[in-house]
Amino acid sequence: MTSKIWLASLISVGVLSGCTTNSATTSTTDFVDDFPSQGSELPYSVLRNDLIDGKTNRPFEIRNGGFGSAMVANPSQANQFYALTDRGPNANYDGGYGKGKSFPVASYTPRIGLFEVDAGGKVTMVKSILLKRPNGSLISGLPNTSALGGTGETPYHADGSPVLMDDSKPYDKTTNPIKLDDYGLDGEGLVALKDGTFWVSDEYGPHIVHFDSNGVEIGRINAFKDDSRNVYHLPAVFAHRRANRGMEGLAITPDETTLVGIMQSTLQNPDKAAQKSDLTRIVTVNLTTGKTEQYLYRQEKNENSNSEISALTTNKFLVIERDGAFLLGGPGGDSKAKPNAQKHVYRIDLTTGTPLSSISLSDSVKRDDSHGLMIEGLTLEQFAMKNGWDALSDRGVKPVNKALVVDMVKAASYPHDKMEGLWVIDDHHLGVLNDDDFATWSTKGKLEQKLLDNTTVDSNKLYIIKADLMGN
Repeated sequence: MTSKIWLASLISVGVLSGCTTNSATTSTTDFVDDFPSQGSELPYSVLRNDLIDGKTNRPFEIRNGGFGSAMVANPSQANQFYALTDRGPNANYDGGYGKGKSFPVASYTPRIGLFEVDAGGKVTMVKSILLKRPNGSLISGLPNTSALGGTGETPYHADGSPVLMDDSKPYDKTTNPIKLDDYGLDGEGLVALKDGTFWVSDEYGPHIVHFDSNGVEIGRINAFKDDSRNVYHLPAVFAHRRANRGMEGLAITPDETTLVGIMQSTLQNPDKAAQKSDLTRIVTVNLTTGKTEQYLYRQEKNENSNSEISALTTNKFLVIERDGAFLLGGPGGDSKAKPNAQKHVYRIDLTTGTPLSSISLSDSVKRDDSHGLMIEGLTLEQFAMKNGWDALSDRGVKPVNKALVVDMVKAASYPHDKMEGLWVIDDHHLGVLNDDDFATWSTKGKLEQKLLDNTTVDSNKLYIIKADLMGN
């Protein structure tokens, strides 16, 4: 079923609604009142525990875990949320077949977990949905080919050998090459719809993929015109994503007609020199027509990470913006503690930003098929870096306004480096989830346990924060 047919069927039966928060009626949200202030740990299983920590020289656990890349309410039950894993445990690695990633569980399948919170704040897993190709076979978390956004990452096993099409045979460029997967996803954004289906955005393409309730792909959106799987296309400029920093957040408007995605970082537009900036992009995709629109989001610091976006109303959204610091020092120990770590949630309003399609063209303002809107021969990323945001504003291009809603360091002494999941529970309660990276870390390509301080292993934790989400 294509997305257009799917949407039309929802409208015809009157499923869509315009509510601003989770409208589930099958359970209450009483759990928010006495939720543990220190957070509640999500359950996990151990994927493997036979590898040796590169620092301690002792065995360590690789956990599943990993359900922190995105988070969203279950539309049909108020005390449940869905959470998403990324491509699986991995670490930077430079081997004999080029720079890439070590995948200690190379067969890992990205998945969506359904979790439930009881009245005492305990979190349990209800089920896990493995993501699948249209034919029902499991996808992997391995990189895509270059034609679909791959950036040349070579996948390696934990022992340094390359991941091959057939690992039982020697490498051969023609008959047994490096294994890549054009269905592979590094998922980072998640939407759960009232009909039981999901949209997932990722860091590889970036791709936005529509899955049915069983995790089988039924539609796809990306910036690659030759991809026959697509229902619609993103603007070509999004193919210039920075490696490992793709579409980190995904939301949908309350009427379920429009997807809203946010890029984690500045695009490499037109090249790597442009990426070290604070200009990032938001894109909307109308699921009825395929029409897209773009807006700019200005980060607080260059090369911060936009890690999530969640809908409040048709135009108002929450955005996580964070740095990569650990409050307690992280794997490097207390000497690297960052009491000023930034883990913020902002409220934005798209109506306050300039829709890029509204900018009039002239001799100095043009649109390029690959690089988008250009001013004086420069991409927006280049122009802002060279001339500043005031000069961009003088040209009629303004970012969306934003207002701080939650500072998680102040609100919860947030100890994690990554804050990537948002659950809008109601107008005054927000669920926040960290990404524990499967409890793994790496130093100079050596795998190790991911620690929050000298002894505490990082894990997925749910925090519930009371705040005025709507700004009333």
